[in-house]
Amino acid sequence: MTTPAKRPLTLRDVSDACGVSEMTVSRVLRNRGDVSDATRSKVLAAAKELGYVPNQIAGSLASQRVNLVAVIIPSLSNMVFPEVLNGVNQILEDTPLQPVVGVTDYMPEKEERVLYEMLSWRPSGVIIAGLEHSEATRAMLSNAGIPVVEIMDTDGKPVDAMVGISHRRAGREMANAILKEGYEHIGFLGTKMPLDHRARKRFEGFTEALAKAGVEIEDRAFYSGGSALAKGREMTQEMLARSPDLDFLYYSNDMIGAGGLLHLLDKGIDVPGRIGLAGFNNVELLQGLPRQLATMDACRIEIGQAAARIVLNQTLDEPDAEVPQNVTLTPTLSFGDTLRRRRR
Repeated sequence: MTTPAKRPLTLRDVSDACGVSEMTVSRVLRNRGDVSDATRSKVLAAAKELGYVPNQIAGSLASQRVNLVAVIIPSLSNMVFPEVLNGVNQILEDTPLQPVVGVTDYMPEKEERVLYEMLSWRPSGVIIAGLEHSEATRAMLSNAGIPVVEIMDTDGKPVDAMVGISHRRAGREMANAILKEGYEHIGFLGTKMPLDHRARKRFEGFTEALAKAGVEIEDRAFYSGGSALAKGREMTQEMLARSPDLDFLYYSNDMIGAGGLLHLLDKGIDVPGRIGLAGFNNVELLQGLPRQLATMDACRIEIGQAAARIVLNQTLDEPDAEVPQNVTLTPTLSFGDTLRRRRR
């Protein structure tokens, strides 16, 4: 099956949408010339609604694309995303394509700005974290005229292509594993979720699976900013002071889970005899902990690799139709030393 060729938006598209000449559109978007405030507002509104991004490449390059792939991620301090970049680079390093990185800090308005600037240089493709975006961002992605791959998540509808895992399924699988081991009094500790959609979806899947078994989360705590290890220690101490009968703590990521584990070991609390723990991401850095935290691999390098293959394939003169556009990977649950198994 052939897919229609992608076409970037032009000045003509904006001109047609707002009913003024291409010259006027050009003047507004370049902030030059004498244009009334009303006309300027009309042009800018039409451009934003369409997702039009001006081309910053001048002269003979104006009708061409550069060999850059825009990779837009929420954070570089979160160890998850450098591993994704590593996977992207592994695929692109022997090709003409070069990844360039933009960071959004989980802020939708910053994501708009970063994408706008990156698209203005006419990259050959976009790899962007998540499926949730503002209307302006979705418009720019939809009309960029280049391959767009949304990564890390497959619980939703992509603009173009997507590669990731189902976070709702990951949450359900962790809940079922915890229940199977006989835990009944469960607390949840995680990041504030309005901005972290993937953590939210894991939490939803987790609570759905517990509810199906007639179990409710008995306590919960959320944080934003600061050292994750320190936050994990602090939140774990506070939660167990509030809810001493908890027998399992599920953390939205391994770093706060590691902080919780270190707190419990410092206090001489038996893990997992007295209380079990689990995190998420399978962060390699934490392999040196006194005990291995139960966790789930988020397939980070594989996600980067698959996304880069999609972009690379779509830039070929004759793309391979066998390269899948939507890829859902399956994470692996590791019991470690903190999710005890029932004795047979």
